Amino acid sequence: MSRLRILPEPDHMPALDRAMIRPDLAAGLGALEPKPRILLLYGSLRERSFSRFAVEEAARLLILFGAEVRIFDPADLPLPDQIKDDDHPAVHELREHALWSEGMVWCSPERHGQITGIMKAQIDHLPLEFGGMRPTQGRTLAVMQVSGGSQSFNAVNT
Repeated sequence: MSRLRILPEPDHMPALDRAMIRPDLAAGLGALEPKPRILLLYGSLRERSFSRFAVEEAARLLILFGAEVRIFDPADLPLPDQIKDDDHPAVHELREHALWSEGMVWCSPERHGQITGIMKAQIDHLPLEFGGMRPTQGRTLAVMQVSGGSQSFNAVNT
């Protein structure tokens, strides 16, 4: 069972004027192959999760600019320390995707002035050391926040 979300309509970006996109955006920055590998995490399990929608839109743009993306679905991820030694298939899969990635995008709604428990659980399951490597070390990280009318940046600051 894969916990990766299938990106609906990966080419659907009706507000994007493709005439404004440079096809050679990364020219001169190095080899274009292999594609950069980006793991995207979101922090809400709601059916209409705006943090998931933001991640999906980010994934569409990353694909447009030449990246390979994976979106992890945290629906059955246990809480940290809920399962002895974190021995749960969802935890193993999240860690595999983290090690696969070269960069990550994290998006959480703000809840009570912080990131959500769902987002925190995903971060907490990324160990500081895994087989002599840190799954987050040397990777680029982008953080995003979804706020329903709030004007703070607490989730991003966290």
